[in-house]
Amino acid sequence: MRKIYYRLVYNRKKKLNARGTALVQVEAYLDKKKAYFSTGIYVLPSQWDAQKAKIVRHPNEEALNRFLQELLMTYEQKELLAWKQGKQIDLNLFKTSKPPKTESLVGIGRKWVENSNCKDSTRRNKQTTLNLLEAFRSSAQFADLSYEWLTEFEQFMRKRSLSTNTIAKHLKQLRSLVNEAIHFGILPADASPFRNFRIKTTATHYAVLMPEEMRKLEELQLAKANTCLQHTLDAFLFCCYTGLRYSDFTHQLPTNLHQSGGHIWLIFSSVKTSIESKIPLDLIFQGKALAIMNKYAGREKEFFSLPPNSLVNKRLNRLGRLAHINKHFSFHSARHTNATLLIYMGAQITTVQKLLGHRNVKTTQGYSDVLAETIVKDLQNCKF
Repeated sequence: MRKIYYRLVYNRKKKLNARGTALVQVEAYLDKKKAYFSTGIYVLPSQWDAQKAKIVRHPNEEALNRFLQELLMTYEQKELLAWKQGKQIDLNLFKTSKPPKTESLVGIGRKWVENSNCKDSTRRNKQTTLNLLEAFRSSAQFADLSYEWLTEFEQFMRKRSLSTNTIAKHLKQLRSLVNEAIHFGILPADASPFRNFRIKTTATHYAVLMPEEMRKLEELQLAKANTCLQHTLDAFLFCCYTGLRYSDFTHQLPTNLHQSGGHIWLIFSSVKTSIESKIPLDLIFQGKALAIMNKYAGREKEFFSLPPNSLVNKRLNRLGRLAHINKHFSFHSARHTNATLLIYMGAQITTVQKLLGHRNVKTTQGYSDVLAETIVKDLQNCKF
């Protein structure tokens, strides 16, 4: 049986491109003749181990080497199929047809997501984007992407009645995949379809609870048997008083509580930003957050455990109806409510910034809706 031998070779022409990288190719050898096929991957000379024929010292070397080995397997499989069909085995087997097609954008993207170290929520978001891409054009490859392709994908999502910001979220996820492809050498840096493409967004407005609406929730009496709703209500009010995100609330530990300077502090690093926040539970909102914590003394782990955010939001809708609040609000509304009410009560925005754990005060400004009552209060305090 005639057998073609394959190996990976690097920089066969001994010439680097303008970025200082060179191409990795597949060499096919038979009867003292050779043929070469592009892998589409470019790396620096220092990132290629000629002896082991593999990529080294590259931030994505594991995924790249796996991709190269899978590509070699496609050539082996094509040769085996030709042998089973009784075809003559020679290098023309590949020259007379297109080289084995590289994996689709969606296929490569799923492997990257599976092997990434991102949070579960981020992984789910990326998979949702990949599902949309698969429904749009399942066989698309990175080389197919263009400005027109992105425009058509955007229109595809609009026809599915997705909001402008949801579409923007999926386009940003796709852009991160394109950036990965550039890092992997699958796409040249100057081939990104996002160079001239603008991702459109609109201002996001989360519901903010007014002081009287907060009082309705605080005074809401639930049946003793309804422990799930009571827990959700307590967790939501706690976050209204402290400004915690859902992710930060569910990652709290009893060891995050500290006594210092005569006050009880909740000190933690944000899951999203890793920025440390320090919240005086006995001072903020007259110690209401601490009072809720005291209800769960010895059961702090239970208190900080919540079901998925989507289920919590459904429970909040029910609580809103029970409290006769004619407003749709979500768990994240607690964070916006916290900032807005603190400013209404006279807290400086820089103080609110520290409490929310924002690097930039402009981020805090986006959370602090100015109530009409705040404007009246500030103007009344102005002395001319």
